[in-house]
Amino acid sequence: MPVEMTPEEFDALVDRALDAIPDEIAALVRNVVVLVEAEAPADDPDLLGLYDGIALTDRWGDPSMELPDRIFVFRDNLLDMCDSRAEVEDEVRITVVHEIAHHFGIDDERLHDLGYA
Repeated sequence: MPVEMTPEEFDALVDRALDAIPDEIAALVRNVVVLVEAEAPADDPDLLGLYDGIALTDRWGDPSMELPDRIFVFRDNLLDMCDSRAEVEDEVRITVVHEIAHHFGIDDERLHDLGYA
């Protein structure tokens, strides 16, 4: 049975996951917005999160001319897969770290090795 949580409660979990990122890593995250969406896109309905942008390892040129990268966290999928609020909190943290890692150019295979896939 999915965990029930208000959008505000879920947003607070995302905020806590972002706040838990070590300062030395958070300082390197540039021009990124984190958005919570209720549902994943229709073309990939099982996603928990999505990084939409250009990884730092692939960037060139003037960064002030770039649109912000976006990290999406898909609330309904995370709530549906979990059995408790504690599990939701853990999965939100893993998802946020996973998507921020993509910002740094870390691929899914390496994230899997690190336990963030």
